Amino acid sequence: MASLTVPPVPTWPRQDAIDLHKAFQGFGCDSTTVISILAHRDAAQRAAISQEYRAVFNQDLARRIASELSGNHKRAMLLWVLDPATRDATILKQALTGDVTDLRAATEVVCSRAPSQLRVVRQAYRARFGCHVEHDLTERTSGDHQRLLLAYLAVPLAEGGPGEVVDPAAVALDARDLYRAGERRLGTDERAFIRVFSERSWAHMAAVARAYHHMYDRSLESAVKSETSGNFCFGLLTVLRCADSPARYFARVLHKAMKGLGTSDSALIRVVVSRAEIDMQFIKAEYHRMYKRSLADAIHAETSGHYRTFLLSLVGRDRTY
Repeated sequence: MASLTVPPVPTWPRQDAIDLHKAFQGFGCDSTTVISILAHRDAAQRAAISQEYRAVFNQDLARRIASELSGNHKRAMLLWVLDPATRDATILKQALTGDVTDLRAATEVVCSRAPSQLRVVRQAYRARFGCHVEHDLTERTSGDHQRLLLAYLAVPLAEGGPGEVVDPAAVALDARDLYRAGERRLGTDERAFIRVFSERSWAHMAAVARAYHHMYDRSLESAVKSETSGNFCFGLLTVLRCADSPARYFARVLHKAMKGLGTSDSALIRVVVSRAEIDMQFIKAEYHRMYKRSLADAIHAETSGHYRTFLLSLVGRDRTY
């Protein structure tokens, strides 16, 4: 369930484009107006505004935003104005080829998206950057981590869903294969883990995790942690945790981004911007359940200025500040 709020009466994209242009003019940018418009338009409406902005002012809206805003506010807004597939493609590109490689971010995008989403992301990546995402992944990753990501992108994974009926016999077989590939033997057969984790639907994987615990009195997550390491382990855990509950997974990512000294703004931006139109209400509920604090309160405490206002506009304020 999305947290994004849009006006009850559809707005006219040309008027939004004109109002944005006025906000950009003069000395300084009227960021309050920019946020009030763009943070309350869905993906289709934002695309229409971008088209109107180019048609009326012969300028690219994203380029204008980049020249008017700064810092984390600019980074978040530039991702927000993209369509979801191009946004994920851009996050991947930045994570793989930016000044600082962020393999965790790239792994999260690949391993937390549904097959139908990944197909469109691959197309968007090719269209926007002129190369295949698999090429950049191969250049920046290695070993079992690389094999997992490439398999996840290549295999026509079953979409699954809440109503999917899984085969108990196939589930038990996968649980047994994972046990034999890991905890039962000396060393680990990583290929078996890659095969199961990259070829099964989330509903099936969740059932495998339950079966593993029932059959061997140990969680599959614990087995993954003891049998694998590094980014390969992180990728497997991402698949497993998203199979269990995407909302709980992203609540954990947000908490980790904001706990301790300093804030991982890249992770905070990535999750808030990419989930606001999908399941942010569920993420907020999980965050409150797990950490006894509202997500809005946490974001308010860790951010400031227009950056804070923008993120809270997407997440939804749980109280009046």
